Amino acid sequence: MRGVVIVDYRMGNLASLINSFEAIGAKPRVIRTPEELKDANRVILPGVGAFRDAIDHLRETGMDEAIRAYAQTGRPLMGICLGMQLLFKRSYEFGEHEGLGLIPGDVVRFDAARLDAGLKVPQMGWNRLHVMKDTPLFAGLPKDFYLYFVHSYHARCNERFVIGETLYGYTYPSAVARENIYGVQPHPEKSHNNGLQILKNFMEL
Repeated sequence: MRGVVIVDYRMGNLASLINSFEAIGAKPRVIRTPEELKDANRVILPGVGAFRDAIDHLRETGMDEAIRAYAQTGRPLMGICLGMQLLFKRSYEFGEHEGLGLIPGDVVRFDAARLDAGLKVPQMGWNRLHVMKDTPLFAGLPKDFYLYFVHSYHARCNERFVIGETLYGYTYPSAVARENIYGVQPHPEKSHNNGLQILKNFMEL
């Protein structure tokens, strides 16, 4: 199986993601510099934490431009959780911050006024992803399947980029795609067999 690189920008523990890739026979490599990104053929942008801290670190290291350049090569790129949010043009998490701009759209906080009684922010736990479009990323999975979520903000974008959505008080985009660029809000590496299938599909793109 071809290799995959995981971008380490100091935003979360990568151990479970590395273990999940190894479980499907992949050989993940953690990278921290733009030079290491040039020869990659699969890239994962993971992350847990604050959008501003993440994008600031990517800019300080030059990884923001390196990721944009990589995306132009047509090789697969997938953002997970905060990594997915970084793919968008801007985030409104504690102010307004420019993202990587690889997918048009914004990242906004859950609207508490639209949540049912008992639903809290952050959304934390298992929830269902509904597949909106046929995509190789979800090959071998049913139209509706469960994944593990932990987040207070979600994407808001044109429906043409939405390949999966989730209901949490209201529906929001939980998986997106634009050509070779993919994003999933839930954590495949914490989602057992369903998550492993997504990672396997990504390795086969």
